Amino acid sequence: MLSQLRESEAGNVFPLTAAAIFVLAGLVGGGVDASRGYLVRNKLQNACDAGVLAGRKRVGTDGFDENALKAARSYFNVNMAGASNFEVPEFNPTSSDNGNTVEATVSTSVDTTLMRIFGYDTIPLSVSCSASMSMGNADVMMVLDTTGSMNSTVEGWSTSDDSKRRITFLRSAMMDFYDTVAESADGTNARIRYGFVPYSSSVNVGRLLQPEWIVDQMDIQSRQPEFNWKWTVVGYKPAVYSTNPGVTDPEDTEWIKYGNQTNASKCRNSLPNNQNWTNYGGPEEETIEEINSAQQRIRRERTYVTQVRRAYSCQSDGRNSFKPAYRDETRKNFVDEVWTEDPIWAQREDENDFRRWLYKKITVDVSRYKTFSPVTVRNRDSDAGNVSYTWAGCIEERETEAADSFSFSSLTGMSPYTWDLDIDSAPDGSPESKWRPFWPERSYFRGERYWNSYYRQWYTNYFNRDEDYKGLKSDAFCPSQASLLAKRDRGEFKDQADALNPNGSTYLDLGILWGGRLISPTGMFASNVMEAPANGAEVSRHMIFLTDGEMQPSSVIHSSYGFEYYDKRVTSDGQTNQRDRHTSRFRAVCQAVRAKGIRIWVIAFGSSLNGDLQACASPDSAFQASSSDELNEAFQDIAKNVGELRITM
Repeated sequence: MLSQLRESEAGNVFPLTAAAIFVLAGLVGGGVDASRGYLVRNKLQNACDAGVLAGRKRVGTDGFDENALKAARSYFNVNMAGASNFEVPEFNPTSSDNGNTVEATVSTSVDTTLMRIFGYDTIPLSVSCSASMSMGNADVMMVLDTTGSMNSTVEGWSTSDDSKRRITFLRSAMMDFYDTVAESADGTNARIRYGFVPYSSSVNVGRLLQPEWIVDQMDIQSRQPEFNWKWTVVGYKPAVYSTNPGVTDPEDTEWIKYGNQTNASKCRNSLPNNQNWTNYGGPEEETIEEINSAQQRIRRERTYVTQVRRAYSCQSDGRNSFKPAYRDETRKNFVDEVWTEDPIWAQREDENDFRRWLYKKITVDVSRYKTFSPVTVRNRDSDAGNVSYTWAGCIEERETEAADSFSFSSLTGMSPYTWDLDIDSAPDGSPESKWRPFWPERSYFRGERYWNSYYRQWYTNYFNRDEDYKGLKSDAFCPSQASLLAKRDRGEFKDQADALNPNGSTYLDLGILWGGRLISPTGMFASNVMEAPANGAEVSRHMIFLTDGEMQPSSVIHSSYGFEYYDKRVTSDGQTNQRDRHTSRFRAVCQAVRAKGIRIWVIAFGSSLNGDLQACASPDSAFQASSSDELNEAFQDIAKNVGELRITM
């Protein structure tokens, strides 16, 4: 029976199946527990990555400090929310290079299910993560408010202490920004370029413009000298022809008495009846040329005949007695053909006898001035003597329209269209499409200053008239030069920061307009903007727009919109709704710049972050800084976003 049982093959499946149950349990249990471990490990890795990214992003000038550590732990814990069946480990990231790289390692374990029967109660898990700021290609256009208030303290008080001035804090924050970006780019092949547009009531872009983009003649609210004049004849008008018949005065001999004495009546009756003129000889001609007392030039061609006659008269020969007498007379009977040329008079100034200035709008030749060559003009106060000027580079904007409001659409563009708000188009050759050189030394307004004893300060009157014999030098301000995008070492960047010169009023629209022009990839300077980096990678474009105040245009200074009170390029009367109209331009140009794919970062330093500034900024890109520390933090936050924060292996 045993032999038969041994040789029998019936029922073999059952014991084989029983033996395989243990193997299948190990395979299924291992798969289930491994899958659970994989899910936990993936969640742990994601939380670790999020934590170090958040911690690295929060790194400031103090490196990986307590604030950065708290941010890292917070993000880690949020990502681990809802975890079960395992213990959430404590997250303790560290940095060995002062925050440039943040790294962490976290470990935990997952309880097993089926694998317990094989003696495995837990699955140990451990992940590592690190994040660093690595720099890609970036172009940064710094559009910086350099108005007069940048000389004040952050609180708005005037100060002579340079260490407390807003401009000093700005320069410091700029250098920290440069250092942060440079450190992030160190050891990479990233290309970082910087451009600058300092702005106030004008912008200094003249050296960036081609000469043919600038007019040769322009109108300016100025003055011209008046002298004591001398009148001189500088030419003659065309001759006027006329004829003039007549006779000359007779030439005569002495009276010759004859006959007897008689009374007057008998004497007259005895005189001959024929006393007519008779021709003597043939006709004669003569030409006469002269300048008369009225300075007329006269040319006469005279034809005449000499005529004679014997004239008779009764001459007194004593009391109540008369004798007949005669004399011989000669005259010329003529016809004149006359050509009369009236003089052309001109005033000639006596340069040694200056009289006064006449304040008015004048047209000036700027064809040489715009080339940065010295130009000599008569503008000395005391005697209108010669003064030499060289263009500093600030400009007046090209033709515009005094519209109530402007808007921008990526489909239809600027509405209404004006040359001055076009950030892309170069001049087409027409005068209205060209810029004008800013000539502050020749800018005057018609008016005078007077002392108000009640308010104890000087006031300025300006009169709405075309001309006036009273006038004052107008305020006119020109900031430091703007520059195109370029790679700059630390010394070159510092030179740009140190050159910032606070003066003038706040024209936000000028700043955003020229910042947009200098960084637009489709504009006049596209060859500079679109210059390909050597590494062949994409370029991110950023504009940092800083202001320390709200829009504050002026009607009585010489700005890039001329002398607004008289020129009326923005408003209909030179002053009404002036701020609102400039603000509308500002907001429209902000939209046009963002439509180019440029991220606009806005910083309100020492002033409120109002709705206009927030509307200008790209999403999550606006900062309000009420202190030097907050200004630096804003620049550092921007620096981190200009760089590319990424997970590193």
